Amino acid sequence: MVRDLARNLASKAFEAPDEKLPSGLKDLTYDQYRTIRFVPERALWRGQKLPFEAQFFHRGFFYKNKVQIFEVADGKVSEVSYSKDSFSFGKDVPAFTETDLGFAGFRVHAPINKPDYYDEVCVFLGASYFRAVAKDETYGLSARGLSIDTGEAKGEEFPFFKAFWLERPVPNATSLVIHALLDSKSCAASYRFTIRPGKTTVFDVEASLYPRADLEHAGVAPMTSMFFFGPNDRNEVDDFRPSVHDSDGLAIYNGKGESLWRPLSNPRDLQISTFQDINPHGFGLMQREKNFFAYQDIESRFEKRPSLWVEPIGDWGEGAVILIEIPTKEEIHDNIAAFWRPKAQLKAKSETNLTYRLHWGPDAPKPHSLARFTRTGIGARGEDGKLFVLDLIGDNLKGVDPDSIRGVVSAEKAEITNIVTQPNPNTGGWRLSFQCAVKKDPIELRAHLAQDDKPLSEIWVYRWAP
Repeated sequence: MVRDLARNLASKAFEAPDEKLPSGLKDLTYDQYRTIRFVPERALWRGQKLPFEAQFFHRGFFYKNKVQIFEVADGKVSEVSYSKDSFSFGKDVPAFTETDLGFAGFRVHAPINKPDYYDEVCVFLGASYFRAVAKDETYGLSARGLSIDTGEAKGEEFPFFKAFWLERPVPNATSLVIHALLDSKSCAASYRFTIRPGKTTVFDVEASLYPRADLEHAGVAPMTSMFFFGPNDRNEVDDFRPSVHDSDGLAIYNGKGESLWRPLSNPRDLQISTFQDINPHGFGLMQREKNFFAYQDIESRFEKRPSLWVEPIGDWGEGAVILIEIPTKEEIHDNIAAFWRPKAQLKAKSETNLTYRLHWGPDAPKPHSLARFTRTGIGARGEDGKLFVLDLIGDNLKGVDPDSIRGVVSAEKAEITNIVTQPNPNTGGWRLSFQCAVKKDPIELRAHLAQDDKPLSEIWVYRWAP
């Protein structure tokens, strides 16, 4: 039904979303909006002894779009009606008399951490953004339904979810099914999410895209995150914390069977990196650093932020994983974007069906036993040089003859010297370091550990920029 709605929507001219709000609500400040709380006792499925509940967000502040939300139960669809009584309002929120404002989005609760308490598991709020957590985690990066023209000079188009259908779960169910209808000036689409909370929270996603116009720069399975600074990038940072980021790197398991690790950076200028591929096995923005002392932030707890891994189901053909890094001077901005861009344009009046799995959790599914890079440190070495210090961990490095391990390092248009590999007794892993002569232009670097001609680690790829 939702696919038919999306197909029909795409055959018609685009209509802008309903943003009509009482003046007091549309002009709310962030602090005012935060005081509007959903009353938990009014949650969908509350008191029915079901494994999931849903709570809803009020419209206002940035979230002006009216989103329709339906419940599907016993083969019937019924709209979840708005009631002012379902919310508590802070004393600074202006009074209003309207009675049918609708919702801005919703969040799903389930007993993910304790069997007798329903914690927040995922949230759908704003444009086509959604976030999720696994057991013992806090919110970090976001996923999106679709990205259009991200990073392009003409500006980005933001598709939005205009309606959701929540299927009432049966008792003792381990998953929740949510359908969504997406719309934008250039494309309509339908989504089916099957959500399984746990130590890793998994979304099975079935998407059908119906472009109104040719989409040359579409982003499939997009995600956005924040990287402010870390041991590889602390230029002009005056902060008590060693690192501040929701994600520290992009991981790719490409169609050739190679595993790549690209540490993130906060560049001085916009950076776009393209990793061309055919039928990728997976990619994602990872938060590999899980030690509190790497951040020293008692409130933000960056070590508890999830990683997000995209696992394509079926062949995605030829295209590229795109990484966009945007300069930022504040940690409140999501300045990192990653997604799959098909090589072929998504043509107007066509239909594209994609299936993929999103893994929200402490780590990505491990496709091999290769050692992985966990930290990238960069510092000055002389007037025109940089010292790169890379830490790795992996069971395959244990018991290996230290004299048989070598570091393989290459650089585009730059000289590499003093390659050193040594055990790191503090981490139980290894350390690879080298020096690189730098100039005024960006330098593309690659490195990995090897034993004879056999790779022992994934491939570290990095763009150093002045």
